[in-house]
Amino acid sequence: MGRVQRSLFSHLNECLDTRLTEQEQQLVTILEIVQVEKYVPKSAVTQWMGRKPLNRQAIARAFAAKAVYRISKTSDLRRALLATRNLRSICGFRALGEIPSESTFSRTFTEFAASELGSRAHDALVKDYLEGELLGHISRDSTAIVGREKPVRKVKEQKKPRKRGRPAKGEQREPVVEKRLERQLGQSVGEAIRELPSRCDRGTKKNAKGYKTS
Repeated sequence: MGRVQRSLFSHLNECLDTRLTEQEQQLVTILEIVQVEKYVPKSAVTQWMGRKPLNRQAIARAFAAKAVYRISKTSDLRRALLATRNLRSICGFRALGEIPSESTFSRTFTEFAASELGSRAHDALVKDYLEGELLGHISRDSTAIVGREKPVRKVKEQKKPRKRGRPAKGEQREPVVEKRLERQLGQSVGEAIRELPSRCDRGTKKNAKGYKTS
């Protein structure tokens, strides 16, 4: 962190027309530590057939900038890149014409999400800095995340009514289905994560009084 502040910030301030803002310094620090561009393929400079793909490394840095700046819409990210020269330079876009269209951004971001780019970069970072270390505690953030995704309609399974009391002699009853927390005791981390719902299955709406109800 000290090396970034002493050398990189001063070098960037000399190269850029305006000095880095506090938020831009935060973005530079995160990009320098995470180095997300290492986990995406380079542009095909030697490709001789077909149209060459756009700079995936610059788009990956813009992908990280979207999270750091807490920009929810891809269109807002593109407008910020068009309006702010420092942000363009930090992400690696040398000119306005190099900034992809909104559809290209969305398509590439979908590829990054499908390839778990963020998870791979995070895992590599943890391995580099915390391998062999014992973590004493884990902090989880329970802040509500505003999303535009609509909740998926749940399909209710019809359960057969169970008889009360002990089963009669010779009667065989269906075994009780284990709950997810009980199953996780005998699962690996990967199996437990794959079983978690990945789509929105719970939503809220406002009633006539303006209160949110599930």
